[in-house]
Order: sequence, then structure tokens, then C-alpha cells
Amino acid sequence: MVDFDCKTKVVSSPDASLGSPKLPPGNGGSVQLPFLLPAAPFRCPPGPAAAAATSASAHAVAAYEQYLRLPELRKLWGAREFPGWRAEPLLRPALQALEITFRFVSTALSDPRPYANRREWRRRLESLAAGQIRLIAAIVEDEEAEEGGGAAPLVGLSSAGGALARGGSSAEVWRIPGAADAAVSRASEASLLPRLATWHTSEDVAQRILYAIECEMRGCPYTLGLGEPNLTAKPALRYDDVCKPSELHALKRSGGSSEQVESNHENQSLHAAHQILESWICASSELLKRIEERIEEARFEQAASGCYLLERIWKLLAEIEDLHLLMDPEDFLRLKKDLAIKAEAASFCFRSKALVQVTGKCKDLKHKVPRVLGVEADPNGGPRLQEAAMRLYREKKGEAAAAERIHLLQAMQAVEAAVKRFFFAYKQVLAAVMGSLEARGPRTAAAAGAGAEAGDSLSQVFLEGTYFPSLDAAKTFLGRMLSGGENAKRGGRSSDRRDSGRALSS
Repeated sequence: MVDFDCKTKVVSSPDASLGSPKLPPGNGGSVQLPFLLPAAPFRCPPGPAAAAATSASAHAVAAYEQYLRLPELRKLWGAREFPGWRAEPLLRPALQALEITFRFVSTALSDPRPYANRREWRRRLESLAAGQIRLIAAIVEDEEAEEGGGAAPLVGLSSAGGALARGGSSAEVWRIPGAADAAVSRASEASLLPRLATWHTSEDVAQRILYAIECEMRGCPYTLGLGEPNLTAKPALRYDDVCKPSELHALKRSGGSSEQVESNHENQSLHAAHQILESWICASSELLKRIEERIEEARFEQAASGCYLLERIWKLLAEIEDLHLLMDPEDFLRLKKDLAIKAEAASFCFRSKALVQVTGKCKDLKHKVPRVLGVEADPNGGPRLQEAAMRLYREKKGEAAAAERIHLLQAMQAVEAAVKRFFFAYKQVLAAVMGSLEARGPRTAAAAGAGAEAGDSLSQVFLEGTYFPSLDAAKTFLGRMLSGGENAKRGGRSSDRRDSGRALSS
């Protein structure tokens, strides 16, 4: 059975021995405590059982990519048309995910089925769009804080020296008090959002999304140019050139699907949700590259900012997966049958190669801990990293530099928590949508012999041991040490009171 005992036990660690490290200087004593780690509730089974449980078959992966038309999407994500714009590889897939969300709003609100939960779809998709806008604004702010992060393709708002183009989707002209020239607010001509704002069914949703863009982009040097008010008259991003909405919406039909699949209204929801998911996974992969570069260049504060952005992306991915809960059970299961989606030892989410790769890269952040702490890992498995982490947490020598390192270590552990939270939540969504037996999938003979949970690929992800055993051990040991010191102080005060009481009675 899985051990959920929360009591502390003595266990081994990949980078620490079972020795007894001395307390760091400043404690005033030479007391030694055993090397402690919280008990790991679950260990992935070694050997082929673990590999088989987290690897989808080549046929399933190919069918998944064909259905979502990922090869064509990757071409759009990977286009590099603005060499001086460093944020292009990161922002292009993020903006395209936002544009697909606008299409999702249109299809959800035009669903003719009388039993469709349009009210909740409206709320969820509006929340999803707002969350993506917040992330895009945070990415823009983070990139602009970097040296040389500018050179974004922008169009100015001044009307001087130019004329308004006829036939544009929308354009507003106004004069700012004290300004010499009139300001011109241009909206994208190819995006669906300005059109949603003119449709009575989606007008309120579109207006709230536009106001969200206005509010979230206030701290950015430019705005998105989707028809938002732009009251501060910022330059606008050349959205159509970056996002390419027309080419993106040409991929709205699933690849290789039959007429029966296309006639199922849940097909559009499933297709759009997973295209949004894959777009943000692509953005997170680019963000991981930047985090690793910043760590190698010892720009720890910027790396911490990137890690917290990555944590928010994982939370957004979980929100996207939650959309499956709004799909009609019968229509969705019929779609599953028509698409010939069969359960395997690996869970359905592992058919996304990009998700598997990004998960592995997040786990590999543990290899950056020695660089952040400024020490080499002990090849003999000694507690060198643990001791360095404890000294950093306690002493904070060079307050500013130490704070940056602590922020980064905390952010890396926040990413781990977000990854495991995503897979735990995905397991619950899968069981709610398909039933727990179907979600668990068939188990291989090797997995069946390894234990009750071995065949559950999702459990292997969120129940495995910590990615950062040295940081975990340092906090466990430091907490025990501080708790022991407080107990010693309270014990000393109580003994003093007993001694004084005896003196008075005598």
C-alpha cells in the first residue's frame, strides 16, 4: 500500500549520506542531529515498468498529432520573422493560444444544442482568456526588464504623416490634451475578438476581454492592438503579423476526421482546448530555455521570475483541462469511440510529446541547484548541498545576493508543486469525464507485479519523491533544529521557575 505516514523517518537521498552534519555556525553549540528527510510516500518502480507506464505508443502519438494538426501548428509557432525581437519565440505561441480562445468563445456561444451549458462555458472561457492575458502581460514585462529585450514589431498611434486605412475592421481617432497630434487606435483586422464585440451574443464577453487587455497591459510599453481602449495612447503590437490569425483559423478542422466526427459539437471543443494547451506547452518550453540561460549567467532574480511564470503556466494548463468537465458525457464518449481513442498503460496526456518533454525539463531543474548554491555536489553522496542550503537560509550573507538565490530556490520548488498538482488534477478530471476504470487504463504484467499503483502512470508523477532532496532535507533539518532550540529555551525557563519555587519554600 502507499505509505501516507507524515511522520519523519530516516531515509537515503541521492546527494546526501546518512551521516550527521554539524549545525551551521551561529547556533552556539556542537550538538549533532541525524540527517532527516520526510518519508517519501511513493517510489516509481524501477526498470521497464516505469518506462512503459509513462510512454504512449507511437501510433497513439501520431494519431494525436494528426488530430490536432500539430505539424502545421509547429510551423506557425516556430516562424521567426523579427530577428531583433527576443521575445518572439515565447510570445508568438502565447498569442496564438489567445486567438484560438477567441474562436472557442465563438463556437461555444453558437452551440445549437439545447442541453449545452452555455452560461458556464461563457464564464470559463472568459476566465481562461483573462488568465492568458495576465500571463502575456507578465511575459512582456519580464522580457522588457531584460537588457535588449525590445525591438518588438509595433505600430505607432500618431496620425501625423499618415492616413487612416479604409476598410479596416475598426479605428478610433481622438486627441490627447496637450498633445500635438491626434492618436489613432487601430484594431486587428484578422482577429476574431473585434468581431465578437459586434455580435450581440458575445458582445459582453468580448468587451470584458478588451477591458482586461487594457488593465493588464498598463505596465507594458505597448498594447496588443485588438481594439482595447488604449487610454494611455501606447504603440500597438502588429498583432496580425505576429499571430497570423487567418493561417491559425485555417487549422480549426481536425485532421483526418470523418464526417461523423466533425458533426459532433464536442469535437470543436476538444480540438480547440488541446490546441490551446499545446500552444502554451510550446511557450513553456521556450521559457525553460531562458531560465536555464539565466541560471548559467548567474542572473538568479531574473531566473526566479521565469520560474514563477512557469508555475503560472502549469496552473493555466490545469484550468484548460478542467474544460472537459463541461462537455456533454454522451457526446464526448461517442466522440471518443468515433476517434478510436483506446486506453493504454500510459495515460491519455502522455500522448503529447511536448508535455512529456517539458515535464522532464522541469524535473531536471534539480541539476541547477549546485550552481545556485555555489557548491559542487558530493560524488560520494554526502550532505554538502544540504549544508550549503541551510547556511543560505539561516545566515543570508550578502543580503541582496542571498535573497536572489533563496527566491530562485523557492521558485524552483513552486514549479515542482505546480507540475505535481497538474497531474493530480488531471487524474481527477479524467475519472470524472470517462470513469475511473477507463481512466486507469489497462495494466501491463510488469506493472501489475510491481504494486497496486505501479500501473497508474499519473500517480507515478505526482507521488514520486521530491525533485530537490537537498532543499527538502535542509528545511526538514533546519525546522527540527529551530524547534529543538525553542523547546530547550522553554525547558530552561520551566526549570528556573521550579528552582526559584524550591528556594522560596525553603
